[in-house]
Amino acid sequence: MYKKILLIILSACAIAGETFAQTNPWRKGIVKDEFIYDKAPYPECHAATIAETPKGLVASWFGGTKERNPDVCIWVSRFVNGKWTEGINVANGIQNDTLRYACWNPVLYQVPGSKLLLFYKIGPSPAKWKGYMKTSDDGGISWSAQTALPDGFLGPIKNKPVLLKDGTLLSPVSTEGKAWQVHFEASHDFGKTWTMIGPISDGKELKAIQPSILIHKDGSLQVLCRSQNRAILTAWSKDKGQTWSPLEKTNLPNNNSGTDAVTLEDGRQLLVYNHVLPPGTLAKGARTPLNVAVSKDGVNWYAAAILEDSPISQYSYPSVIQSADGLVHVVYTWRRQKIKHVVIDPQKLDLKEIKDGVWPKVDGYTAPVATTGETKDL
Repeated sequence: MYKKILLIILSACAIAGETFAQTNPWRKGIVKDEFIYDKAPYPECHAATIAETPKGLVASWFGGTKERNPDVCIWVSRFVNGKWTEGINVANGIQNDTLRYACWNPVLYQVPGSKLLLFYKIGPSPAKWKGYMKTSDDGGISWSAQTALPDGFLGPIKNKPVLLKDGTLLSPVSTEGKAWQVHFEASHDFGKTWTMIGPISDGKELKAIQPSILIHKDGSLQVLCRSQNRAILTAWSKDKGQTWSPLEKTNLPNNNSGTDAVTLEDGRQLLVYNHVLPPGTLAKGARTPLNVAVSKDGVNWYAAAILEDSPISQYSYPSVIQSADGLVHVVYTWRRQKIKHVVIDPQKLDLKEIKDGVWPKVDGYTAPVATTGETKDL
């Protein structure tokens, strides 16, 4: 009898899942949805990043007992023969025999025709962390010794750097000490030496961190930033990132959580974020749903997909790239328990204009409202 009841329950769940996939209009264009791992030797994970190497996809994240705890390390997995390899611990925060700090926010970047770079931070908090990097010559199989970035330089803080036409690797960086401020770190030799640009604001009224850099067809650059101002913030540069316009609010909400964006091969901009306006006047809101929007100009945005819409928070800290085959890959935190990998065909997305910052309704479908409070963590 027990087996019969279990079979009925499993069948019902399968039917419900299939019906959901067929009836949810915001799943169009999603061609793969998977966990990078099912089990790990630690209970919590966060802040995933992804890159495409000549040998395939590589992902990284931090994992440990809990964010900020000294046992939090940097882990790496590779996509080999159709599946993700077991996560390997590639960096820790051990300082000496008696002192150990947490690791934070890895960022992967594949240098064209050369090394895979891994940036990360070590320290007791985002206000006091320091920047480090490692390199791989074999697509993430093995890694160099750890190298500290120059004093005052942090490396890309959450989102990937971009390579400009003049050969400059421009990293999006931010600080959270005295104020939330955005700056940039530029390298002409892929991480051997660095110069600093900014900060681009004083952080008094508009408080931004964790920028993503977009490149427009006319050569101008745009950043999209997490903020404490209930909206994604943006700024523009017409001189290859040397100077920037004042930060301003977009018409997209922000729940004080990380976002990421990428410039597609066809010139469009694709953004992954929580389309959540916090209640009342609060700056912070639940980290669900997790949304995808697309824009031709970086100003007018169109709803494209919902990757997660469970009322159980949180789905957060996306990292997004477009691979050589034109598909879009997103990795993100799934309830702090696992790392999710979603693949999107951008040509199959059904776009609906976002008006006045409101996610459009389609066929009467409305994403569930979050039922849980938000984490106090990063």
